[in-house]
Amino acid sequence: MSVTVEEVRHIAKLARLKLPPDDERLMAEQLSSILDYIEQLNELDVDEVEPMSHVLDLVNATRKDVVEQRTTHEEALKNAPSADSDYFRVPRVIE
Repeated sequence: MSVTVEEVRHIAKLARLKLPPDDERLMAEQLSSILDYIEQLNELDVDEVEPMSHVLDLVNATRKDVVEQRTTHEEALKNAPSADSDYFRVPRVIE
């Protein structure tokens, strides 16, 4: 599959990139070779290959959910830029 210079310009415009004309031609060649390689991969027979969720055989490595000391109101509010007795104070966003 070949990518034209016009398509590269369109992609660059969408990505808000400014490419010099020499780079546009180079990018068209490189994108074409990438797409040709992907077409080769699409020719492979993968019917017998099981889908994988991850390439490595990993198991969730999470910590146990253990109840610990609760945070008090004073601890939670001590670093707040603005607070009253029980709540964080934030600027009004809805008028």
